[in-house]
Amino acid sequence: MARDPGRPLRADAQRNREKILSAAVRVFAEEGLDAHLERIAKEAGVGTGTLYRNFPTRELLIEAAYRNELARLCDAAPELLAALPPREALRVWLARFMDYANAKLGMADALRGVVASGVNPYAQSHEMIQDALSRLMDAAVAAGVIRSDISATDMFAALTGIALASGKPEQREQADRLLDLTLDGLSAGSDAQ
Repeated sequence: MARDPGRPLRADAQRNREKILSAAVRVFAEEGLDAHLERIAKEAGVGTGTLYRNFPTRELLIEAAYRNELARLCDAAPELLAALPPREALRVWLARFMDYANAKLGMADALRGVVASGVNPYAQSHEMIQDALSRLMDAAVAAGVIRSDISATDMFAALTGIALASGKPEQREQADRLLDLTLDGLSAGSDAQ
């Protein structure tokens, strides 16, 4: 029996759902579309019945796992701004963007399968990321720590390039260096004259 999506989850059920989604990202990234759902349930520490109650189909699980990663990334922006100075919040978020991009690239085969089934897991992804990035950049501009002449659209393009060039887990050190270089280029003292 599938879960009623209109009814809020109990705390333990929500924890199980989060564990399933995290395990799904890892397993689909490793094995692609052919990943065994039983392995995902085992890695999440739940029974297969719990997995199927939450996600009756493979496509629903893949879409939910991707959307969960996206939401975690975008929801982090206001949390980081509340906890850290704007430049530091932006830098931490940039690292999280690389984690998100790595998960997305790892799940590419599985996500292509979802798209082929007629579902668009990417709907509104670009807008959500742009909004989160704009919030972070606006706060950093207001604090006077980054340039005001670089748009979130430009920054998103730079991040996408870094993710494509250095998005594999074994390239993380290079990605971090490129993020630092990009952020240095955004510094308020480096405005074009």
